Amino acid sequence: MRPFNDSVMYFAVVDRFQNGNPNNDRGRNPDSYDAGRKDWFKYWGGDLNGVIEKLDYIKELGCSSIWLTPLFDQIDGLVDVEGRGMAGYHGYWAKDFKRLDEHLAGSPEDVRVFSSHRTVVDRLVEDMHSRDMRLVLDIVCNHSSPAQRPDMGGCPGKGEIYDDGVLLTSYDDDKLGWYHRNGCVRDWNNAGQVQASELCGLADFNEGRIGYRNYIKDAMRLWLDKGVDAFRVDTVKHMPIWFWQEFVSDMTFHRPGMFIFGEWFQGGCYDAASVHFANRSGMGMLDFALQRALEDCLARGNGQGFELVENVFKKDALFDDCRHLVTFLDNHDMPRFMSAGATERRVDMALALILTCRGVPCLYYGTEQYLHNDTNGGNDPYNRPMMERWDMDTPAFKIVKRLARVRRENRAVQIGSHRQKYVSADVYAYTRVYRGSCCLAAFNRGADAAVTLEGIELPDGIYKDVLSDRAVTVRGGRIDNLQLPRDSAFVISYCEPPRAKAALELAFILNGFSTQLGQRVKVIGNCPELGNWDLEKGFQLEYINSNMWLGTLPVTGSAGKAIAYKFVVEREGDGVLYEDRPAHIRHLPAEGVLELQHRWI
Repeated sequence: MRPFNDSVMYFAVVDRFQNGNPNNDRGRNPDSYDAGRKDWFKYWGGDLNGVIEKLDYIKELGCSSIWLTPLFDQIDGLVDVEGRGMAGYHGYWAKDFKRLDEHLAGSPEDVRVFSSHRTVVDRLVEDMHSRDMRLVLDIVCNHSSPAQRPDMGGCPGKGEIYDDGVLLTSYDDDKLGWYHRNGCVRDWNNAGQVQASELCGLADFNEGRIGYRNYIKDAMRLWLDKGVDAFRVDTVKHMPIWFWQEFVSDMTFHRPGMFIFGEWFQGGCYDAASVHFANRSGMGMLDFALQRALEDCLARGNGQGFELVENVFKKDALFDDCRHLVTFLDNHDMPRFMSAGATERRVDMALALILTCRGVPCLYYGTEQYLHNDTNGGNDPYNRPMMERWDMDTPAFKIVKRLARVRRENRAVQIGSHRQKYVSADVYAYTRVYRGSCCLAAFNRGADAAVTLEGIELPDGIYKDVLSDRAVTVRGGRIDNLQLPRDSAFVISYCEPPRAKAALELAFILNGFSTQLGQRVKVIGNCPELGNWDLEKGFQLEYINSNMWLGTLPVTGSAGKAIAYKFVVEREGDGVLYEDRPAHIRHLPAEGVLELQHRWI
């Protein structure tokens, strides 16, 4: 499967995006729907037909993957939240992981989503794939549902779980032992409690039961077989890592190379436990640390400014693969960027940064329209307004469109190293570099400024700003007197000539050997592409950070064959250091993209 680093992801809360089928609005419980869209705790009508209607809009924006909130069948009743009845419009209160929620369906028959190949999900997948777009499904393995109010159309208990309509168990009559019974989390510093107790009264699954694990993994394999391309996984910090290692192994065995990323809330480079999760679970992770730095810098006006952002990038070497961090400005669990204090121009700057930095950028629906509602500080549920406009001429829309193209075309943006060129509280500049390709991004949140940048990895010449078409000259790796107006971004992109295409592309990744820019790391092996063990002809990797070297190699003659290989470090004036182990042996597929990631021994 093609990696996601060339993709811009669009995240939509399905119920709040577009109503494509008014016939499903009321669902099984009319009290759960508000036609006037005044009650923020109820369904408002968005559905999968609405997503299909807007695929061309999302494609025009430049987004080639779409993350949708969970599609599973939700509880029908309302839950008491501070005296108000709340429906499962958000998708995180599943009762049947093998059925589609009726509010999202195109017809009543669509609910039994795996009994037909002509459901609205099939149409969505077919229409997306025909546009070279990929579907990311939000999934939940940690919990089912909280208790419902019996006076609001629900059962009095909580946690009923069905297998395509057949009741299996419930929290109140748990004959299968599928639920923990430890009450709510009391000590958030106690990992055992966080993993085995309830979050906000949600019935917490007992992952130790093989019956539960078989059920949830079987359900997710069915969604993959339906055409889902990737998973976003909710509440990963609330289950032990051994469960996720088993889950990811089984999913990637079923769909080799698939992208999975998790939500470790407020995790990132400053949270050691979440770093351990990112390195050992097999998943990528939402980058909350970068989100906080961007919000502090560009929305809240923190005095340290861009130094906060650069401090996050300085810690990229903590991760074995910082490419798998999913970057974002905001989401459905926090106030939107503008509710946190950002102006439209600051939104534009933040978008330009996540679209040019490492990781996989994710855009929360409506950001390109500056959508926000500041009631109660923009906190949940006011961070989930209905999509209101589809204007393709907003500055944010144009920025995303232009930089999404840069991301598709420039390997340095997709997989390259981050090299800081200038940083102060108000002005920030960096390059992304991979082999002969380079992208320069510069930002200014303060008064109009002029800066000189040196050590720019670009050939001499005249370049145009991707965002404004303003021309600048690079001479000897230097840009003199670069003008940066207040609250502006500046981006130039250069791609080395395209290489010959091959049916198979290998990505070699090496972690765990403390190296630095200027050293040479190679892969040598028993095939022509790796020099037939000749060190001089070996394949040289690129420095990404002190914990990561990477290189992508087109493979022709060795595709579909077994190869043996190992990593070598050439140290100036200090000889050659080989991996202290027998060679790695791998049977290569005939085509596709394969990543081979190793830790130095």
